[in-house]
Amino acid sequence: MVPVYTLTLAPSLDSATLTPQIYPEGKLRCSAPVFEPGGGGINVARAIAHLGGKATAIFPAGGATGEHLTALLADEHVPTLAIETRDWTRQNLHVHVKASGEQYRFVMPGAALTADEFRQLEEKVLAIESGAILVISGSLPPGVELSKLTQLVKAAQQRGLRCIIDSSGEALAAALDIGDIELVKPNQKELSALVGRELTQPDDVRNAARQIVAEGKARRVVVSLGPQGALGVDAESCVQVVPPPMKSQSTVGAGDSMVGAMTMKLAEGAPLADMVQFGVAAGSAATINQGTRLCSLEDTQKIYSYLRNH
Repeated sequence: MVPVYTLTLAPSLDSATLTPQIYPEGKLRCSAPVFEPGGGGINVARAIAHLGGKATAIFPAGGATGEHLTALLADEHVPTLAIETRDWTRQNLHVHVKASGEQYRFVMPGAALTADEFRQLEEKVLAIESGAILVISGSLPPGVELSKLTQLVKAAQQRGLRCIIDSSGEALAAALDIGDIELVKPNQKELSALVGRELTQPDDVRNAARQIVAEGKARRVVVSLGPQGALGVDAESCVQVVPPPMKSQSTVGAGDSMVGAMTMKLAEGAPLADMVQFGVAAGSAATINQGTRLCSLEDTQKIYSYLRNH
């Protein structure tokens, strides 16, 4: 398996709790919080570890929350390359309301990165061995301009790294403008914005994904379609994978689980169909869980086996 690394510029320490009901002013009694590592690339590395693979997480960590985050990753046997920051790592809160089944996600801004701190992260990335896969996922923190990220992607590609970008909006468009991205995973709305037109028919989605591949922007485009699964396109093939019907408890972590699973298959040199099937299986497996939990190997394997046989 090709070595895999992830880069998360705005990691978080996520806490999840349950409360019977939610209303203003009064004290809302909650269950004991469950703490988990958070942030796009970190969750991709965790998902890969849950699925029996290995990915090294590169990220900034500051203060007591950063120490807690790093310790939790060690507990999950995720290799890390962290740099220490002046600002504390942010802490997010996820609240599940028992009475209604609703979820509330309170997401704090990422800790600011100084120019020197970003340079330290850049050095970690550019020291990665040529031929490795680098997954860049998550939001940009205060103090980091988009141009810095695109310069880093270009420098990484020049060093022979195969870059996967899991982002949205301007960051995703800027990465695709660089070209030769290994894999992107937009949803239908994001894909529509990338090609500048409405995508109302299934063929529209397929053609838009093919356009991005044909223009050399990305080698593989996997369009996330929610309950309808995903549509994958590369230069040779096109495949749609629809998951079995199941009761969703939470969509938190589904996207990161999907990217982690697809990255594993890409690192193994698997064909597109196998990659998308395993990705959909892991994403679906994550939705079975409440709160912020990612996919489990057992659930993923069950769904993956179903998809391979249907």
